[in-house]
Amino acid sequence: MADEQAAAQEQAPQQQFTLQRIYTKDVSFESPSTPKIFRQNWQPNVNVDLNTKSSRIDEEGNFEVVLTLTVTAKIEEDTAFLVEVQQAGIFYMVGIEGEPLRQVLATVGPNILFPYARENIDSLVIKGGFPALMLAPVNFDALYRQALAQQAAQEGGAAVEAPAEDSTEH
Repeated sequence: MADEQAAAQEQAPQQQFTLQRIYTKDVSFESPSTPKIFRQNWQPNVNVDLNTKSSRIDEEGNFEVVLTLTVTAKIEEDTAFLVEVQQAGIFYMVGIEGEPLRQVLATVGPNILFPYARENIDSLVIKGGFPALMLAPVNFDALYRQALAQQAAQEGGAAVEAPAEDSTEH
């Protein structure tokens, strides 16, 4: 029995997940209503948009995950600031295929990248002359399950092509 288990373990490819690099891919900060916005009572309406994208970058098992956060702060109709950060990472993964691979790219990668993106946004907002903006944590696992449920609902009504393994957007 022990020999059978050892043989099965040797045949099954070992799963590996390693962070290779974290980097800022793109940054943008705009403050179109300054300096008049500084005279207004600071109670902005803040909108946060979030997007993730992943792609295979080589045949050795390296993938790029890009987390894009766009934050817009408005006071009435005036835009106080608009900041966008694309935080990226290169992840090495072998022995993970199909749906488990898509799940890791959509959840684990963004979970690792989010604190870096949040820090970049906070720093840019402060350097722009505004009060600190600490974004709340994001549950990427819940967002992934929600996206799967929406995709399943759409497939019930119409045929929808499944995302390709080497390039997905969430």
